[in-house]
Amino acid sequence: MIRYERLRLLAPLGATICNLLMLYPVYVLSRVAYLVVNYSFFGQDLTWSHLLEMMGGGLLFDTAAILVTNIPYIVLMLFPLHLKETKVWQQVCRWVYLVINGVALAMNLADAVYFKYTMRRTTSTVFSEFSNDNNLGRIILTEAMNHVILILLFGLVLWAFWKCYVQPRLLTNVRRWWHYDLAMLLSLAAVAPFVVAGIRGGFATAVRPIAISNANQFANRPIEAALVLNTPFAIYRTIDTNVFTLPDYFDNPEELATIYSPVHAAPGDSLIRKNVVVLIIESFGREYIGALNANLEGGLYKGYTPFVDSLVAQSITFSRSFCNGRKSIDGMPSILSSIPMFVEPFFLTPSSMNQVSGIASLLAAEGYSTAFFHGAQRGSMGFQAFARATGFQEYYGREDFEADDRFEGADAFDGTWAIWDEPFLQYFATKMSEMREPFMTSVFTASSHHPYIVPEKYQDRFPEEGIEIHKCIRYTDMALSRFFKKARRQDWFKNTIFVLTSDHTNLSDHPYYQTDLGGFCSPIVIYEPGNPERQPEIIDKIAQQIDILPTVLGMLHYPKPYFAFGIDLLNTPAEDTWAVNYLNGVYQYVKHNYLLQFDGQNTIGFYSLNDSVMNRNLVGKISEQPQMERELKAIIQQYMERMINDRLTVDETE
Repeated sequence: MIRYERLRLLAPLGATICNLLMLYPVYVLSRVAYLVVNYSFFGQDLTWSHLLEMMGGGLLFDTAAILVTNIPYIVLMLFPLHLKETKVWQQVCRWVYLVINGVALAMNLADAVYFKYTMRRTTSTVFSEFSNDNNLGRIILTEAMNHVILILLFGLVLWAFWKCYVQPRLLTNVRRWWHYDLAMLLSLAAVAPFVVAGIRGGFATAVRPIAISNANQFANRPIEAALVLNTPFAIYRTIDTNVFTLPDYFDNPEELATIYSPVHAAPGDSLIRKNVVVLIIESFGREYIGALNANLEGGLYKGYTPFVDSLVAQSITFSRSFCNGRKSIDGMPSILSSIPMFVEPFFLTPSSMNQVSGIASLLAAEGYSTAFFHGAQRGSMGFQAFARATGFQEYYGREDFEADDRFEGADAFDGTWAIWDEPFLQYFATKMSEMREPFMTSVFTASSHHPYIVPEKYQDRFPEEGIEIHKCIRYTDMALSRFFKKARRQDWFKNTIFVLTSDHTNLSDHPYYQTDLGGFCSPIVIYEPGNPERQPEIIDKIAQQIDILPTVLGMLHYPKPYFAFGIDLLNTPAEDTWAVNYLNGVYQYVKHNYLLQFDGQNTIGFYSLNDSVMNRNLVGKISEQPQMERELKAIIQQYMERMINDRLTVDETE
């Protein structure tokens, strides 16, 4: 009888283990859903053996996520408390289990939809990113209606959780309660080492807690790391972590500065006082612009931007131009302050409190009036805070547009994010005509964005075609046409340098733009209508968003040293141009017609840019690789050191 009772005392431990094991197939199922929803990104050269490798590697991260999220459940089930042996307590345990793991499942399924916009798993910064937006409920509901199968899958799994949950028999007639207390304590003591080891990623003392970057050991391409990971792990692993850590690639600061330095000498001695207008167009990837895709579809590709095509014919553009991040909050620091996104979005990190310069603050110090325009509510995406920190004297948002009785007011709101691009760009042109020259302004548009709709009056003019964003691209292209038509009539037009780029890329239907590098292809168009000496040209150079600030300052002959991670494209030889970005724990460095992928310690990929879909990894086979590694290490170390030590402006000693 005593032996039987001792076995009965193990029932809570057995039920807990069974319920935790039941979660593994659920995580695998959600990973399969992630793959199916985003197959165009992962399907390239995917083999069964490699898929099994990623699925097997994913179990490591699933274990960590399951154990971390279920710590409350484990404690409730095994804590030595006699009160546990009631139906009410066990029902509470069941509901805690259901809620915790239902939320985890919802995170994984929702992130399957979000991936196509970011090419990475969602991290804890998402809470800061959207903290000031009040339309997330509508966005989530819209996506839910567009992915009914995932909703049904979610409901089916929740039902299975409830039906398959193992509930231990109540221990209400234990003869010796100290046996019960001892059994629960021993159960907790037995489980604890496995929980710790599972969260860390192994038992060995040399094992460090696994991080997001560890997913790359199971991936052939950085983009595949998102498939190996799960979203609960990515979120909890990035809470209160040290985003920036200083590598020790170079011991000698002088050697480091010789290889790469973000401090630039003054490009001139007398400022040319031209206006500067930077148009940041939401999701306006290079893929959509026919003029920048001459070889796509056998030379027959026309794209979706007839006006921008005509603008390219009058401008300087670059054959291989890239963004430095995959989110809107990455684009603004890259474009306006020449700060790329490494690890996490810059102004969602503690380093955002550093002293930061930007094109607005540099020109404001020279007597420019500066203003930033964004058609969403003030505070949205943190743009207003960043604009103020980087020297924009004025900020105009949705509230300001609606208060101006010269325009449509609230009727011009798209119902989700912001004022439609067409009226807001007209407002932008009008307000600039009221500013004192010279001025530096920037506008961030919003209409070419999820949920991918156009104003009702344009639905027949821009019908559905290709993928859902295409009609929005056509609408925004038309809005840009109307903006420039109005701008040309203004006195300030010919004394202005216009720069057009996108914050990041978006949906794609061409294989090249779905690769690790192709997902960063943004246009950079420089239009200077009042300078007949500036001949239109598509220049065969590598370009990136962080080059915009130094390039514009070079065009203005800015008379002081300044800080920028990028380079002056117009005064740098083609062989010295480069681009860098960060994807799922891997730094990507483009130079000399090659792409180098570096995980912080080792080069894991090296591809010719002529290998458009990245089929042939050339690691160790190309002579340029060692020098590119050395340069990239210098860029990373400069970035980390300056972020950590608050050195994002020019120091008089440099």
